[in-house]
Amino acid sequence: MFTLNPFSELAGLISPFAMQVYVIAMVILVTGGTLLDTLHKKSARYFFDNTEKLKKLASRQVSAGEKVAIAVQTVAVDVLASGEFCNPKRRMAHLLTMYGFLLFIVTTAILIFGYVGEPTPAILPLLWHVGALLVCIGGYWFWFFIRVDVAAEGNPWYRVVRADLFILALLATTTFALLWSVFGATFFFVLFIAAATVLFGTVLWSKFAHMFFKPAAAFQKRVAQADGSRDGLPAPADKPAQFGLGIKRLAPKNY
Repeated sequence: MFTLNPFSELAGLISPFAMQVYVIAMVILVTGGTLLDTLHKKSARYFFDNTEKLKKLASRQVSAGEKVAIAVQTVAVDVLASGEFCNPKRRMAHLLTMYGFLLFIVTTAILIFGYVGEPTPAILPLLWHVGALLVCIGGYWFWFFIRVDVAAEGNPWYRVVRADLFILALLATTTFALLWSVFGATFFFVLFIAAATVLFGTVLWSKFAHMFFKPAAAFQKRVAQADGSRDGLPAPADKPAQFGLGIKRLAPKNY
């Protein structure tokens, strides 16, 4: 079961061309949504203005070689290892979800564009199922346990806000994908496609685009630390600050 290409079984109902068109449409939605999100929130303008402001505060010039090294460090620590999370449980849940999502997306594209109606190497469907399962493990762990623990107001797991759209749509997509593969029911396939369409079609309103901005912000922060411009900024909130009345501001918990 887990070594069979679920999209080959679907070819009797939906043509391979229609599947490919759907995947391309989702890519266009993500690209367009990300660009609109950038324009709407003026993210690119913010990074440009912030970079110019930090340049004026810099105490030294960072060479091109140093920037390459910083970029590599950013990818290795902040992107691949999610180094911004100090809480090990939060980091592990994030890594499971992130790598599971990447594995699920990549294998979906390979299975649809390369192996519908063709003999499929058993490893590809297996990786597709593993990717979906990793998303479910990391996502449900975060939603039912970690997210509840960090809610300062003690909000229950069923309290949903717009910021939760991405994780809920992602969990629905992978959950219904697994159920469709296991039971072969058209009902679960319809839910799978509906959830995937919500996931990729609501980039402008969800936190999907956030994953593209985080590496840029992390790189900018490391460059600022290297050229000394960060030293000219006010003390960050993660360090205790002494107030005039002798009261220390406690460093907030980093979840």
